[in-house]
Amino acid sequence: MSAFVIDAFEFSRSNGHRDGVTPVAEMSRLSKECADQSGEIAWAVDGAVTIQGYPSMTLSVSGTVQLVCQRCLAPFAYEMDSSTMLVLGKDDEDADAIEEILDDESVDVIVGTRDCDIRDLIEDEALLALPTVPKHEVCPDTKQLDALKAVKPSPFAGLKDLKTE
Repeated sequence: MSAFVIDAFEFSRSNGHRDGVTPVAEMSRLSKECADQSGEIAWAVDGAVTIQGYPSMTLSVSGTVQLVCQRCLAPFAYEMDSSTMLVLGKDDEDADAIEEILDDESVDVIVGTRDCDIRDLIEDEALLALPTVPKHEVCPDTKQLDALKAVKPSPFAGLKDLKTE
């Protein structure tokens, strides 16, 4: 069994802790969203039990990835830093019931397993930390953007001259 595969319920009950650093190149879904496969994601997973007695894990990711700016189409470094609490249900019905009881948008309730691969959770959190529309605060090279913004005459502008009375 892989060192990344845990019994999520036992991990939570025993206040387990794992941390590490994973290259972006080893995260296939994340690397598809990036301009290149450079960079690393530092991560930590901590098990706990909520005040209500539900097993939970706090998952944190941070690191720098290269994204493509949607304004100027140039790559840029994006610094991610995200953390979320996952509360574990035994099955879908249990997860739905827990979600109703907690009624907290900042907490995600998922179905836990006895063979949970935390690499999937880490990659999920990294993907959720990415912006919906990545862009520079201020684009460094706006030549392409300026060219697109240049006013071009409408191809229909000449039709008004053809109008007969």
